[in-house]
This record gives sequence, C-alpha cells and structure tokens, in this order.
Amino acid sequence: MSTSRGPSVRQRRLAAELRRLRERQGLTGDEVADTLAWSTAKVSRLENARTGAKIGDVLRLLDLYEIEGARRQDLVSLAHDAARRGWWEEYRDLPSPLADYIALESEATAVREWCSTVLPGLLQTEDYARNVIGGWSDLATLPPQELERRLDVRMRRREVLDRPHPLELSVILDEAVLQRRIGDRKVMREQLEHLHRMASLPHLTVQILPLNVAHSVLAESFILLQFSPVHDIVFPDIVHTESLTISHFAEEAVTYMYRLAYTSLARQALDAADSRRRIIEARDAW
Repeated sequence: MSTSRGPSVRQRRLAAELRRLRERQGLTGDEVADTLAWSTAKVSRLENARTGAKIGDVLRLLDLYEIEGARRQDLVSLAHDAARRGWWEEYRDLPSPLADYIALESEATAVREWCSTVLPGLLQTEDYARNVIGGWSDLATLPPQELERRLDVRMRRREVLDRPHPLELSVILDEAVLQRRIGDRKVMREQLEHLHRMASLPHLTVQILPLNVAHSVLAESFILLQFSPVHDIVFPDIVHTESLTISHFAEEAVTYMYRLAYTSLARQALDAADSRRRIIEARDAW
C-alpha cells in the first residue's frame, strides 16, 4: 500500500503563486534556474508542488522577483504554513488517498456533501464509525490495532467543526441512510440523536431527501470542498468521490456539474426544520 503524500492546499497555493510571480516578471524557468544556479527541474518541482519549498529557496525567489513589503510577508507566512506537518501525518500507515483527503478537508472553508449510503464521517459517532470501518475487514482484513487507529483518525477529523472558525458543513442525506442499520439498534438510536444535535449548530445544515419524492438527480455520494482565498491566493473547488477501489479528486471543469447537482438535490430535500423532525422520527423508530 502506497503511503506517499500529495501536496497540501498550502503547498499548492504557494507553488501557484511562485509560478505567477515568475511569469509576471517575464522570466522562464530556465532563466530562473541559471540566475540562482539551480536546475530547471528544481524550479519546475517548486512551481508544481512536487517538492516542499524550503524557506531559504522562497526568499531567494522573492528577491529575484522583487517582492517587498506586506506582499513579501504574506508569502513568507504562507511558506512557513506550507512547511507545517498536519496531525494526520503522524499516522504513517494511512492510505495515501485518505491522507490527501484529510489534508484538503482540514483547509476547506465549506463542504457540501451528498450521502446515499452512510452518514458523513464528520457526523458519525464512535460506535457507528467503528461498525462502518469494521465492515471493510470483510474486503481487506484490518488488524484490531489498525481498525482502532482508523477510528481515531475519523474522530480527530471532527476537530474542523470545533475550531475557532469552524468548517461550514452542508449535508443532504438520502432518507435510506436513516433506515439502513449500521451496528445494532442502540448504535442507530445514539447516532441519530447525535445527528439531530449537530443539525442544530449554526454552521451545519442537514437536509433529508425523502424516499417518496421524485429524484431528478441519481448521483453517487460526493463531497464538494470549497476554499476561501488565503493571502489573496485563490484555490479551486475540489470534488471527491470514491468507490470500493478508487478514491478520486476532480477540479475546476467538473466541479460546476456537481454544484448544480447539489443545488438540485437541496431543492428536492426537506428544509432544515422538517429534516430535524424526520431525524427524530427515524431515531424513535429504532
């Protein structure tokens, strides 16, 4: 299993800005490499976030591009941020797609999620999550210690909802998710009670798509991650989808279609208040 890590959002923001600054100066990668006595490959790796940017290298580039004042301070701060390790990197045995997703989720400003099979990881209780993760053992055996580590990671992911500027999370749930048994009845009751509490938070929106309404969009589960500009550097929205064997990220050209799909699903779903009532009905049924 590969455990190589893709670049973080911070690294990709910095790389894109370094490329933009070079182009604004009218310099080629070869010219930058010649001036700084680097290889052209090094310049390319920095501008494509294929390698971590050392602070000293960033300072040399900013000198070459004549960046001073507040803009320089912003980019140096971004470079320091990009060099920071995320908490998930403590778990070296995490599959790369999962580690890459957590890195994106940790820096997202807003997440729009459509769930057709299980509750989103950020809203799962520990017992519900243990049963979801444990189910993978039927396909790829997870030792008990590894299962607990995956569970610990899932619980730590919820920190994005408790930080000073919490993630804005909007979720549309297929009603079948409320009825699909994960674990025993106690697990389901506690999970739906937790979901109801979370749905009352100001930065969370939960909508239920009833089974008995006409479904105009038949889509697999997906997550749309959105990012606010940092130091005036924009990062594109990203869509994440997955199947049993593939975890897939898509950017820009594809995300517009998913935004339309989410908007359509939200129009068909119950509003927030009616959705909370439906959650309580489902809890009581369990």
